[in-house]
Amino acid sequence: MKKQIKTTLPPKTYSTPSVVLGNNDDVSLSKYIAEIQQFPILTAEQEYEYATRWTKEHDNIAAEKLVGSHLRLVVSVAYDFKNYGLPISDLIASGNMGLMQALQKFDPERGFRFSTYAMFWIKAEIYETILNNWSIVKLGSSANQKRVFFNLTRAKRALGIMDNTLSADQTKQIAEYLSVPESDVEHVATRMSARDMSLNAPLNTDSDAKDILSNMADSKTGIEESVEQLEFKRRGYELLRKHLENLPERDREILRARRLSDPAATLETLSQKYGISRERVRQIEERAYNKLREAILADAENKPKMISGTKYEK
Repeated sequence: MKKQIKTTLPPKTYSTPSVVLGNNDDVSLSKYIAEIQQFPILTAEQEYEYATRWTKEHDNIAAEKLVGSHLRLVVSVAYDFKNYGLPISDLIASGNMGLMQALQKFDPERGFRFSTYAMFWIKAEIYETILNNWSIVKLGSSANQKRVFFNLTRAKRALGIMDNTLSADQTKQIAEYLSVPESDVEHVATRMSARDMSLNAPLNTDSDAKDILSNMADSKTGIEESVEQLEFKRRGYELLRKHLENLPERDREILRARRLSDPAATLETLSQKYGISRERVRQIEERAYNKLREAILADAENKPKMISGTKYEK
């Protein structure tokens, strides 16, 4: 829908408020509000005329007048959600996007005012923005959960509930009041009471208090230890290649097929390949492995160990 809006309006040939909320932190909200006050409030007849011109002719000037006259409506709605932890400028920017969606869908022939229709789209866009920014974990994935999220405070006030942590009975009362399942009330209430915490937040109010991240144990391997592990693996590979080549060819191939291949070759496959029994293959594998292990350990300790000369016995 948002991509459609960008391509629906032709290149801008009319003036709009110069303040772009959410993109320029140096421009005050009061300046923006002062600019949108310059757009006159339309009568029902003017609204119908501009909406018809936009719908049938895509008249940019008509669209400007229709949208501009309702920018103050967006601000009014955005202020209703100012206690949800987001900057009011972000809420207004989202509401303006909802207003443009309303322009895209509005049909003046249905007989109701544009403000009535636009209100739905403005609130829907602001709802989505708040839910997407409330937590790094998605919240309010269903219609019932969204209903609880935006009406929980009102429901608690109406029922005289002052506790932050809801009891089973209080959860049931709110669920009945909002006509939603108790599980949705419990889920949303728990999530709303446990906000995300920055790892850079100080542990206490002391001026020299360290942040949470500074007090967390570092589970990463140290540089010296990492280098040592890499060198150990490199040395191990070198010793393996070196002493593997000293094995007789058949022993080496069987050991590679059984211990150094994935998937490992079966005893039956190797017995057919070399024309020997499966038990004989197993014996050769075991013998080759023990010789290789013994030679690698001896070399690693810098104590070369000869086994019947420079080559291993067959």
